[in-house]
Amino acid sequence: MTSIPEPGLARFNASADNVALAALREVCAGRAWGGAVLAGRPYATVDDLLAAGDRATAGLTDTGLAEALAGHPPIGRPTPGDPVSAREQRGLAGASERLTAELAELNLAYEEKFGHVFLICATGMTGERMRDALEERLRHTPERERATARAELGRINRIRLSRLVTGTDTRAPTRAAAPGQAP
Repeated sequence: MTSIPEPGLARFNASADNVALAALREVCAGRAWGGAVLAGRPYATVDDLLAAGDRATAGLTDTGLAEALAGHPPIGRPTPGDPVSAREQRGLAGASERLTAELAELNLAYEEKFGHVFLICATGMTGERMRDALEERLRHTPERERATARAELGRINRIRLSRLVTGTDTRAPTRAAAPGQAP
């Protein structure tokens, strides 16, 4: 039995390399990540595409991970005019000045400690939960935090890839624990 690709997946598979790569760079700023996913085309199913994205995320070098993380705005400061950034951080809509100030202070402490932006799959999270996660992760070692940030990047990439080819978040993963982290 032949699997018929979903319309968005068929368009993605048939797109010129430069067009598909530009779309992938909207999913993840890491060049190596986009190149790895692009190289696997054509994908028979959305699940195959998501699995390729997972492999590409897992395969990022420290430099590639840093590049991917640099493409994300800090929690509490979505990129102005970017609907994706605003949608992903909508749990902060209407946040109090106190919460906004706490997040700014915690983000700064995080960036000073780890050298990159705090990354969390914020979809569906409240501002308070994001703050609590930031406080908890500030206690991580650099190695543990790198693994946690990679896992969060993978969650974000899955949601964005799914939205790219289906227009929905129905294939978003459940929040599983990162290596060495309690669920």
